[in-house]
Amino acid sequence: MDDLEKYIEKRKAKSPDFAKNFETEYNDFKIGILLKQARVDSGFTQEEIAKRLHTKKSAISRIENHAEDIKLSTLKRFARAVGKEINFQVI
Repeated sequence: MDDLEKYIEKRKAKSPDFAKNFETEYNDFKIGILLKQARVDSGFTQEEIAKRLHTKKSAISRIENHAEDIKLSTLKRFARAVGKEINFQVI
């Protein structure tokens, strides 16, 4: 277990609220990171993606850094803009 995992486990043990909300918030964080990585891997800047999506750079930044409450249609449009597609699983 690395230091980050140890820290997370310690926080979960000390705070029931942190433990309860961790998975949801971590998944939101991962979505933003995945979108950002897809954009970077495709060689686009936030500004270029904003133009493709007819929005502002600040909106792209918000999507990448605070991924909660993103509409499915926005996720699909973002993925298409970077030459990718979204694939969901229900598990």
